[in-house]
Amino acid sequence: MATKASGEPKPVLVPDVSQRLVRIVYSFTGAELLLFGAIVRPDRVADQRPIDIVVVVKGPAQSVLVREKERFAGIWVNADRLRYRSAPSFYAIASARPIEQIVDARTRAIYELGLDSLQLSPASNAPADEQARFQGGLVATKRRAGLYFADPHAVEITGGVLYRARLTIPARVPVGRFTAETFLIRDGHVLAAAVRPIEVQKEGMERFVTQAADKASLLYGLAAVALSVTLGWAAGYAARRW
Repeated sequence: MATKASGEPKPVLVPDVSQRLVRIVYSFTGAELLLFGAIVRPDRVADQRPIDIVVVVKGPAQSVLVREKERFAGIWVNADRLRYRSAPSFYAIASARPIEQIVDARTRAIYELGLDSLQLSPASNAPADEQARFQGGLVATKRRAGLYFADPHAVEITGGVLYRARLTIPARVPVGRFTAETFLIRDGHVLAAAVRPIEVQKEGMERFVTQAADKASLLYGLAAVALSVTLGWAAGYAARRW
């Protein structure tokens, strides 16, 4: 990948996000993140060549098992499967135009720019065509759930200096440490990049239930069963009374 000439000063990105902490409570229906910032040019000379800003928000990596279904005797059954050691739990990319018009396939693969350029880690040495099929299935499933998406018209650049983009965090978003990566691109080359962290965590009753399930799974299971039995008995008693 070509870079700028060594004697030419490089621009610097100064990014920020509207929320460094996203709290999930019982009424959480999603959140909108505003990602904004400035492009600082060391030489203080406005370069007239057009630039692009691409923003990528990633959730914590997780192990994912992808199952392929096939129709057998009129019903759908599990067929082949492929496990990925590491796949982003959430992925969103924003730009001012389609990413294919901004950088070539090699650069997209290096920086994971685009849903078709994610570098996943399969746990087996499956053939390339099989990996491509399962990866396509994984991306399609995540897109239907709203956890993977691309918006090629979300970034606005003002005067070649300021930029902003809006991305939606869905209600089903996983918790953990997210990253917001901003890339400054010109003539198909990445000139600068910067990262800002975002924490997504549960609060209140949701946090208590999650911690109980993680740290005391046996007691949590027994309590859930007892609560279900109690509610069932109460519903039956009320039905008999009325």
